[in-house]
Amino acid sequence: MAQLDVSAIDLYYGAAQALRGVSVTSELGKVTAVLGRNGVGKTSLLRAITGQQPVSSGDIKFGGMSINALPSFERARLGIGFVPQGREIFPLLTVRENLETGFAALPRGQRTVPDLVFDLFPVLADMESRRGGDLSGGQQQQLAIGRALVMRPKLLILDEPTEGIQPSVIKDIGRAIAFLRDRGDMAILLVEQYFDFARELCDSYAVMDRGQVVLSGGKADMKPEEVRKLLAV
Repeated sequence: MAQLDVSAIDLYYGAAQALRGVSVTSELGKVTAVLGRNGVGKTSLLRAITGQQPVSSGDIKFGGMSINALPSFERARLGIGFVPQGREIFPLLTVRENLETGFAALPRGQRTVPDLVFDLFPVLADMESRRGGDLSGGQQQQLAIGRALVMRPKLLILDEPTEGIQPSVIKDIGRAIAFLRDRGDMAILLVEQYFDFARELCDSYAVMDRGQVVLSGGKADMKPEEVRKLLAV
């Protein structure tokens, strides 16, 4: 059974339809890549999954349970961790304080920063007392992922994690995603425009265009030239 099962959802902003019958699944121990150009509905899909925008039809199930009616904070408590585009760390808080904002979704007995965060991103341990705003873009991205991992998510959603990041840090983030996937206790939904990064990590993929999924399948069935054509501006 899929950890996340998005089934034929429609989403509107006023009279404008942003999603049209979109279906996506994400399974434990696997990475599902959602690909597409800017403005095709990827962010709207994530807003629907995380509860930031209601769907008008269709269903979103997490762990087999419909979550359509749940607010964002309840979805976070269930184990949906979200790393937003642009990172959205708190620039005036220290690295440690930024990580501890992930405690909000946890019961009191679990409010610790797991060693996994510093094992994956040692730079965060080195800079624990620095303010988030003093970190480079790549370090802030690692901090944003670490903050989501503090929540012990069963589903980790990453929105454009390579955007504006130097190549060396992209490799570090890729290794971290591969490690988390291979542990087998987390489903990963990766939204990307960087095709090579997504193809290397994914087990399945969905390409969006004009609010719809226009191409999807397993990695073994992917035809790179078809996908690249849909990603071309």
